[in-house]
Amino acid sequence: MGKYFGTDGFRGEANRDLTFEHAVKIGRFLGWYYGECQGKKAKIVIGKDTRRSSYMFEYALCTGLMASGADAYIMHVTTTPSVAYITRVDDFDCGIMISASHNPYYDNGIKLLSSNGEKMDEETILQVERYLDGECEIPIAQRHDIGRTVDYVAGRNRYIGYLISMSKYSFKDKRIGLDVANGAAWQIARGVFDALGAKTYVMNDEPDGYNINTDCGSTHIEHLQRFVVEKGLDIGFAFDGDADRCICVDEKGNVVTGDHILYVYGVYMKERGKLLNNKVVTTVMSNFGLYKALDRAGIGYEKTKVGDKYVYECMVENGHRIGGEQSGHIIFSKYATTGDGILTSLKLMEVMLAKEKPMSELAAPCVFYPQVLKNVKVKSKPEARNDPDVQAAVQKVADELGDTGRILVRESGTEPVLRVMVEADSQDVCERYVDGVIDVIRAKGHLA
Repeated sequence: MGKYFGTDGFRGEANRDLTFEHAVKIGRFLGWYYGECQGKKAKIVIGKDTRRSSYMFEYALCTGLMASGADAYIMHVTTTPSVAYITRVDDFDCGIMISASHNPYYDNGIKLLSSNGEKMDEETILQVERYLDGECEIPIAQRHDIGRTVDYVAGRNRYIGYLISMSKYSFKDKRIGLDVANGAAWQIARGVFDALGAKTYVMNDEPDGYNINTDCGSTHIEHLQRFVVEKGLDIGFAFDGDADRCICVDEKGNVVTGDHILYVYGVYMKERGKLLNNKVVTTVMSNFGLYKALDRAGIGYEKTKVGDKYVYECMVENGHRIGGEQSGHIIFSKYATTGDGILTSLKLMEVMLAKEKPMSELAAPCVFYPQVLKNVKVKSKPEARNDPDVQAAVQKVADELGDTGRILVRESGTEPVLRVMVEADSQDVCERYVDGVIDVIRAKGHLA
């Protein structure tokens, strides 16, 4: 990770951490860089979510791009996966998504995508950062070289058509709930499900610039749980602000997390001989119950660091077809280069309709283990985690749990904390082991 860009772009509070000047300079560099690489005018596509500040950043990016001679194609309010898809299929030099995903409205972010619709490579990101820090100068376009903006809502419509084409079944007579989080999916998701014949019930679809993710969407799933039960729906899907993640609710109101989704679709792929390498890609934060369920199903798995970036890299390097995070970032590498919440919901509908079973039955074998996760503020994350006594305490817990649970101690990527997590067959056991390790961290003087 660089100085400004993390695993999911340059993110922070709008005009405090991430300013419009940053956006102008990012546009300036990308417009010049891709024009220089191509030897011709760069063509760059931009999407945004519904935050009030997204409009400011959109215009700032466009200003920078045009000043460096690039043409900026504007998709307007749309999802991160739609920008990734259009960047790839319509031969753009790169794509830009303006969003802070599941963060509150006052935050925002700039995500950069390569011409393949993948997260931009580290070397190019570092060059952007060097320009942000004033370490290099680039020329400004003049006369006929100055760029322009192009309304590209057609790109969003093309993506909607692509999603509709993904479904092998009609959703006729299916009652489906959607929580679109007052975010980027607020127009797209309903259009897709309606086109496929569903009886669609939508909530949180009145964005006002401030209510994105506010007590709604995939991070506040309890509202969709009640909605599904009260309306007697067959299933419900909740998205986050930029719709790259999906959390499901079954017909009984139970939450179906990203881990459950990996299990349900992984088994479905295996049954049809489509699970290449017989492996599912997870992160280290996936629940122990997922691994036990995959073991019973005869499916292997890989574990990566937290972040869909690392999941995708593992999938590409090893030729795996499905991977994701418990939070609902699910990647189907045959169809997309990023997590795609709406695509994920369509894939779950495919399993239900193909197997003629409700989601509660499909997800039932994946039983979550109780989990306790506590954040410990420390003076130095590496020193605390690598302390021999702390490591000995962690190993003791791992030995005592054996194959009945697990312990994970990892450094936060954004805060001065260690995250201590235990999964076991009871909440009390989890609490006891987590507190025991924290006591050692405290006794060794690592607490901040």
